Amino acid sequence: MIKPIKAHIPARERLIFALDVSDIDQARQLIGKLGDSVVFYKLGLEFFLSGNYFELAAELRAQGKKIFADLKLFDIPATVASAVRQLARQEVNFCTVHGNDGMLRAAAEAKGEMQILAVTALTSLDQGDLDDLGFKCDALTLVLSRARRALEAGCDGVVSSGLEVPALRQSVDHALITVCPGIRPILNDEIPPQDDQQRVVTPARAISDGADYLVVGRPIRDADDPRAAAETIQQQIASAL
Repeated sequence: MIKPIKAHIPARERLIFALDVSDIDQARQLIGKLGDSVVFYKLGLEFFLSGNYFELAAELRAQGKKIFADLKLFDIPATVASAVRQLARQEVNFCTVHGNDGMLRAAAEAKGEMQILAVTALTSLDQGDLDDLGFKCDALTLVLSRARRALEAGCDGVVSSGLEVPALRQSVDHALITVCPGIRPILNDEIPPQDDQQRVVTPARAISDGADYLVVGRPIRDADDPRAAAETIQQQIASAL
């Protein structure tokens, strides 16, 4: 078996800013403030419902930015495949699918140049949540199981907490891209605030452990100076490489 080769990713592309706002004016203001401090943008469900999703995606592409469509597609395989084909026409870089083997396989077969990321376990879930959902295992076991199945289905990567990255690298090496939300940087020597994310790590730890991309939203969006916050995280990523 040929050992997977770790992909070369430019350092400044590793930070993905979660553009979780409700309208296009807010989005444009943030993009303008961030300038070249952010190369990669995540557009999720909140902004999708604004009605300007593809308009903003086109604007980002025109600026040379990359786009992560975090829509967590979940439906019968044929519908997932059709949605993926439609999205691939928008020159999106990443798309998330949150489903079973059939859905993942259908997405992988329809992706074109786009890369499919399988959602493993949401970073807002703790062990109590997993118990309530009927999973008879801990988060790490669930993440590794879903990652192996995503690889077999033809997916390009997974979304997981940074806590699971070391085990993912041991299990699937660099055969899958790892994209990690739940990143809570230390800015201005302050302890990261508590919120709905349960399984969190700092940028430096996630990158040192082998994460490829880090998704950061509120710590940048809610900062007094979003650009300065993004540049601080960029520096933390660069220092950990």
